[in-house]
Amino acid sequence: MNSFRHVGITVSDLDRSMYFYQELLGFEVKKVMLENGECIDNFSALEDINVTTVKMIGKNNSGMIELLHYISHPKSGPENPTYPLTDVGCSHFALTVDDLDSLYERLVEYGTPFNYPVQTSPDGNVRIAFCRDPDGTLIELVQDL
Repeated sequence: MNSFRHVGITVSDLDRSMYFYQELLGFEVKKVMLENGECIDNFSALEDINVTTVKMIGKNNSGMIELLHYISHPKSGPENPTYPLTDVGCSHFALTVDDLDSLYERLVEYGTPFNYPVQTSPDGNVRIAFCRDPDGTLIELVQDL
């Protein structure tokens, strides 16, 4: 492997998710595309895909997420928006932040659900909190100490 490329996140409401990731978490939109055709049908293992993809980059080009809003195969949201970390599959993704306490307050004000308020890790190296995006995707927020 050369490097980690991105995390893809399927969303039910593109505008709401773009606001969450851009305005609240600080990602910058790099590219918005409507994708369809044989290639995306093939790797999706579905037919007649039409999906809007939004590539967003983190502060200092620190990582990329890709929001996917399926127009042709819409979903109303996850079957279980509060799935536990122990479910099989990608359990969460983590973001390093500068000021977790301020971000926590901003996200709580927005209505973002958290598993537990911000706490310090037992080894004292980081402050940490787990929240869910508007569709229930788990995000680990970490501030190095």
